[in-house]
Amino acid sequence: MPGSLSAIVEVVPQLIATATLRVATAGAGCTEITANAASFIAQISAGEGALLIYLRHTSASLTIQENADPDVQHDLITALDRLAPEDAPWIHDVEGPDDMPAHVKAMLNGVSLQVPVSQGQLALGTWQGIYLIEHRRKPHSREIILQFVGSRK
Repeated sequence: MPGSLSAIVEVVPQLIATATLRVATAGAGCTEITANAASFIAQISAGEGALLIYLRHTSASLTIQENADPDVQHDLITALDRLAPEDAPWIHDVEGPDDMPAHVKAMLNGVSLQVPVSQGQLALGTWQGIYLIEHRRKPHSREIILQFVGSRK
């Protein structure tokens, strides 16, 4: 059998906690929200469980990506622009030429993430960060729902 399983930790859920994070974007690009998510987990004294992160918009998205080298975020935005360019023959253009490509990019990345919480900490990898990706050129105010289900410390 390949792989090695760690010890299994079992807890009874004791807590469901929810908050709304509002993020002002500066326009197209990545905004790291890892510290916001970690602060939420600390404020509610989370122990073991899962953090759901849900973005309430269709022209922005969420991702977990490398947070050590900012060139990664730049290259990811470039790749998304290639996949959904503004100059494609989109039918939906009433909100501007960057709107339909923004919807496509949000569909590719998704608007929700789930992050395990272990011993009161986000169980992210060493170089992982949580990002809101704004796909519109102009600044926007975005709402992200943070919801933890699990045990208390």
